[in-house]
Amino acid sequence: MRIKSVDTVTLKIPFSDLYDGPRAKRRGWTEFDTLLVRIETEEGLVGWGEAFAYGCASAVGALIRDTVAPLVTGQEISDVAAFTLKLQHDLHIWGRYGITIFAISGVDIALWDLAAKAAGRNLATHLGGRVRKGITAYASLVRYGGAEPIAAMTKRAVAEGFRDIKLHEIAYEPIAAARAAIGPDVRLTTDVNCAWSLAEAEAMLPKMKALDLYWVEEPTFPPEDYDTHTALSRFGVALSAGENACTAVEFTRLSAALTFPQPSVIKVGGISEFIKATTHAAALGRTVMPHSPYFGPGYWATLQLAAHLPAVGLFEYMYVKPEAYCGHDIPLPQDGRIAIPDTPGIGFKPDEETLRRYRVA
Repeated sequence: MRIKSVDTVTLKIPFSDLYDGPRAKRRGWTEFDTLLVRIETEEGLVGWGEAFAYGCASAVGALIRDTVAPLVTGQEISDVAAFTLKLQHDLHIWGRYGITIFAISGVDIALWDLAAKAAGRNLATHLGGRVRKGITAYASLVRYGGAEPIAAMTKRAVAEGFRDIKLHEIAYEPIAAARAAIGPDVRLTTDVNCAWSLAEAEAMLPKMKALDLYWVEEPTFPPEDYDTHTALSRFGVALSAGENACTAVEFTRLSAALTFPQPSVIKVGGISEFIKATTHAAALGRTVMPHSPYFGPGYWATLQLAAHLPAVGLFEYMYVKPEAYCGHDIPLPQDGRIAIPDTPGIGFKPDEETLRRYRVA
């Protein structure tokens, strides 16, 4: 396929965190920054990707338009993984973490979408076959910062059929309130987002074990401190990390120190790097728990990867309500399960009205 054009669409879509009760403090996060990558071939076929954009949409979009797009436009591409690896090589002077890899991630997803569409297959089949038609999702709650909202929201998620719940709480009281609210039979995790010091982690992990947490995510900074992960494993709580790791090279170092590696398709380098990272993790006997908290093409791509890769364990579903979804017919959880689409490419079809209404660049 020969590439005619590479374009970006930046959206800001407000969302509700579903809690209407009293709060200790005002909400901080109220909008999804979404950066879509649109690639069209000379034959008129269009592929869609997504680059990580939280707080950095302008920078990532500028890099795609000014630096990446000229390297892609006009190219004949038959091997997506080889082509985007060459992009990494050509752009390595700007670093192999952060903005550069986010940009390549969006392009890689769009190119794989195109490749599967051109073959007339869903991505999982195009990659070699589907191992499942659906996947268990966990409700990934935002940080509420208090016991009362956490108890209410975890009960709500369980009532809707979720049997796996992730918090983003860092204090003991709301985590304990969640466990008390949902009982012992629902799996519970928390994403600390690197908020604990080493001393705090050593104090908190025995408490997390007592609460029977399924995993604790990114307990300390830096999240790629493998020696610390290994040392903290002595407390008997499964540890996870990886949403902030870029390229499969990083995962060859990270996965051995974790129970659950967590590549993010819109940050790791796209579908190509996600597959390599997951394949390596599987060889180590690890189950991968992908990071996928948004609702753009990355959501759809992660579902297709889950359909193809047996090592994927659960699907992360951000437990919020956006004002609108940027794709038509988004597959949402029903009783804690998501049916994986069997449509060409990653399955994403943009909702043009949503793009028109919420576009900012």
